[in-house]
Amino acid sequence: MRADERRTAEGILFTDQYQLSMAQLYFRQGLHERPAQFDHFFRRYPDYGLHGAGYCISAGLAWLVEWMREAHFRAEDLAHLRAQRTRTGEQLFADDFLAYLQQTGGFESLSLFAIPEGRVVHPHVPLSMVRGPLAMAQILETALLNQLNYQTLIATKAARIREVSHGALVLEFGLRRGQDRGANAGTRAALIGGADFTSNVGLSSTLGLPPKGTHAHALVQVFLALGQSELDAFRAYAEVYPDDCLLLVDTVNTLESGVPNAIRVFEELRAKGHHPVGIRLDSGDLAYLAIQSALLLDRAGFPDTTIVLSSDLDELVIWQIQTQITQEAPRYGADAATILRRLVYGVGTRLVTSHGEGALGGVYKLVAMHDGTAWQPAIKLADTPEKLTNPGLKAAWRLYDARGFATADLLTLADETPSQAERLSLRHPNDYARHRTLEHAALSGMEPLLVEVLHEGQLVHELPPLAAIRAQRDADVDRLDAGVRRIVNPHIYHVSLSQQLWDLKQTLLAQLGG
Repeated sequence: MRADERRTAEGILFTDQYQLSMAQLYFRQGLHERPAQFDHFFRRYPDYGLHGAGYCISAGLAWLVEWMREAHFRAEDLAHLRAQRTRTGEQLFADDFLAYLQQTGGFESLSLFAIPEGRVVHPHVPLSMVRGPLAMAQILETALLNQLNYQTLIATKAARIREVSHGALVLEFGLRRGQDRGANAGTRAALIGGADFTSNVGLSSTLGLPPKGTHAHALVQVFLALGQSELDAFRAYAEVYPDDCLLLVDTVNTLESGVPNAIRVFEELRAKGHHPVGIRLDSGDLAYLAIQSALLLDRAGFPDTTIVLSSDLDELVIWQIQTQITQEAPRYGADAATILRRLVYGVGTRLVTSHGEGALGGVYKLVAMHDGTAWQPAIKLADTPEKLTNPGLKAAWRLYDARGFATADLLTLADETPSQAERLSLRHPNDYARHRTLEHAALSGMEPLLVEVLHEGQLVHELPPLAAIRAQRDADVDRLDAGVRRIVNPHIYHVSLSQQLWDLKQTLLAQLGG
């Protein structure tokens, strides 16, 4: 794709046709400048088949904000729209509507409220809210969902991998298997959610992180094809990288060739005053090979070397590897805990593609319109109860119990102040029979979740660096109950509506015959 084509494809026309079609209809009806609010939220956690998430990690906001501030209707974009024709050959988008888009420019008129990146998030709670002129708020939908849904999906997968790794280093290796340049977004989200480093050189550079990587099987194959040996390949690598020597040992035979040859090279490095890093295992029974490799390295006097595991890892596979090592290591006279402490996990395809759940079902729904005098709530009816929207201008709060753990996320009307109530009535978003009451005295605190990021196009909230986002992630995850953090069959975290919001929802449903 040429540079000019990329600017068109990834600029403000990075949207669906129906967004523009609706925007022109609003223009015809004189509604295009009417203030509206849309909420972006997801209805359920990712379900990976054999296991599912009990929480998500928000990600993608900084890239969305950057895109919104740069995206504008260029002459080239308007020319593409002007060239579209109806079935009868007439111009699909009229000149007066295109003139409006040209005058509007971009998203300068919109305000954006969002839950900051790195925070734990749950279904039905808006990750973002867009407020402003109806036409431009409508056009924004596709790009917002594309950027926030995907990064939140990958950050969630990474957080689960981090959870099961118990503090071990996690490396992201997904660039070659990601969805084209979307893999950059996947890498960033993985670093937010739980990966410590990545092999992605370009993105590492932009984030101020050192990229991580060793060598591929091709290096050994080159030497073998030229009549030399695996040992020759390892020696060549060690000569170039004597203080960063980590060798891939499964090209020929892991235990009969790879690890013994690596040990021989490590001994030569040690004799020269260098300290080898370790080995990488990329195939076979990784748990068994990790045990046997650790024993060989220990006997050779390298107990502190790292063992990197890769090859289609995800949270469930890592869990199985750890369980197998714990069970089998004593049979070989090895200490399982010591082996587990030296492991590093290289996670690629299953992370960047969110193996088992390829999309986050985030939606963008109209919840309020301004009639010229006041905001009027809007609701979407549906035959499926979980698809009913929560109407009106809202706020989102996180409630903490006496232990300081998150006990519920509460959606209220925007002008409610739940911190002043003696007791809180919490209603399930869609189930009439499920509700509970919380005494305010039983809570250790509550906090608002949404912050204003853009005010009529102007950045009013400082977007934090990666280190701060990760610190927020750790703080949020640490305040979740262990049951919610479970990798398999997690406990349900409560998301509730205040009584006032519940009453408004029921009133609208009754008015509409729902």
